[in-house]
Amino acid sequence: MARKAKRPSGLPQHEAEALLRLAAQYDVAELEVAWGDSRIRIRREMARPASPRQEAPAPAEATEQALAHPGHLLTVEAPMVGTFYRAPSPNVPPYVSEGDTVKEGQILCIIEAMKLMNEIDSKVAGRIARILVENGQPVEYGQPLFFINPLP
Repeated sequence: MARKAKRPSGLPQHEAEALLRLAAQYDVAELEVAWGDSRIRIRREMARPASPRQEAPAPAEATEQALAHPGHLLTVEAPMVGTFYRAPSPNVPPYVSEGDTVKEGQILCIIEAMKLMNEIDSKVAGRIARILVENGQPVEYGQPLFFINPLP
């Protein structure tokens, strides 16, 4: 639920209201904007979904795949809203491909959020069973990104 924020001095009311609308529209958990000596932070309480069936809205195809995957596969979810990138730059190979074996802590992808590149790593050793998101596609918080078959 959004909290009513105090309007900082120096920020026109219409701009503060626009920031609040954007944060709600894109389901942003936290947003901080600074200009000159002024700063505004919008923070919303976000409940973590209990299962993939109760997740925040995701593209239909990814949701169908998430609901249909075998139970032994680990789902790697987006920890934030942003843009999904499979490689650190357009001219290099992707971090991982389907069928690759990964180690715990290995980088799987990058999610760009507010011009910051956030490396997403594997929490387990295993094999990439499926990549659910296309390069450059926007992702939502909690959206399934990868299925990993954990190694014994």
